[in-house]
Amino acid sequence: MTRLGRFAGACLTFGCLAAVSAATLPPQPKPAATPVQKAPFGTTKEGVAVDLYTLTNHHGMVAKVMTYGATLTELHVEDASGKPVNIVLGYDRLEPYLAGTPYFGATVGRVGNRIARAEFTLDGKTYKLAANDGPNHLHGGVKGFDKVVWRAEEVKSPTGPAVKFTYRSPDGEEGYPGTLDVSVTYTLTDANELRIDYRAVADKPTPINLTNHSYFNLAGDGSGDILGHIVTIAADKMTKVDERLIPTGEIVPVKGTPWDFDTPTAIGARIKQVPGGPPVGYDHNYVLRKTDAKGLPELAARVVEPKSGRTMEVLTTEPGMQFYTGNFLDGSLKNRNGVPYTQYSAFCMETQHFPDSVHHPAFPSTILRPGSEYTSTTIYRFGHQ
Repeated sequence: MTRLGRFAGACLTFGCLAAVSAATLPPQPKPAATPVQKAPFGTTKEGVAVDLYTLTNHHGMVAKVMTYGATLTELHVEDASGKPVNIVLGYDRLEPYLAGTPYFGATVGRVGNRIARAEFTLDGKTYKLAANDGPNHLHGGVKGFDKVVWRAEEVKSPTGPAVKFTYRSPDGEEGYPGTLDVSVTYTLTDANELRIDYRAVADKPTPINLTNHSYFNLAGDGSGDILGHIVTIAADKMTKVDERLIPTGEIVPVKGTPWDFDTPTAIGARIKQVPGGPPVGYDHNYVLRKTDAKGLPELAARVVEPKSGRTMEVLTTEPGMQFYTGNFLDGSLKNRNGVPYTQYSAFCMETQHFPDSVHHPAFPSTILRPGSEYTSTTIYRFGHQ
């Protein structure tokens, strides 16, 4: 049986998923009275005002995104009984974000994930970056895109309410070369999808690898661990990493290992078999199966939460996806209701180019050059079974 055939058997082809998702939507949606609302959300320590945009689609699904870090703060999705609940970790005030979170809901960049030794060489010149993850560079540095205030504006979209966030990253910011003009557009479609479109141009060659770092718990924020969530990932291989989660350059098969999610498997089924740690858990980049030569978003993963019946499907144009299970959450942070965020309280599916690509020529390139445009799209599609 072909790879595509195996995946279809797990109900993971576009046709199957589209049918499942369509069947879960109300038959006659009513237009949202106020599809996009803007409200003040606080002020940074430097005195910069932060706004919160609330998007509501025709089915009553709600997404809230703030200008600080172009960050998704809430995402309300119905369960099988029609009850909506917020399924992402985050806060209803700015202050906890300013105090520091593990990138809850944030847009991370200029380069998401890790860069070994916090340096890279491009066109014969070596650039030094902040070492904010031991000796390595993580998620754009000390003040990456997750910690700046973006401009925002409502934009028209035929598929649902949308807000476009823009930011100009100056030459030399966090050690990166070139001025980078970047935009991130969140669209809450009437197919119950949260679509994220990234665009960027630069005036000098520079690496770029943008992603969204939302933490999901399909049973609801603060509802307990995610070990019972059933996950399927469209990948036969992963990038092997060392003890500091830096790729070795080797791409290895996952079949028969604790990383094998080619068929639906509970997150907790083999999590204790993952070597490394403490803490033990998944924090690895999967090499996604790509079949569409046109570069359209393809299925990367499907997640089912058995008790609520909620489902989430991840589609992306990216070649990789970091699957992370909240291993480093230790209870020191609490949600808006005072519930501690403990280990395995949520999972992340960060669509991306491979980590540390600047040091591995065989990996898909993350270098953006003048005259070219960086584009990337990821869709989180929700429903219930």
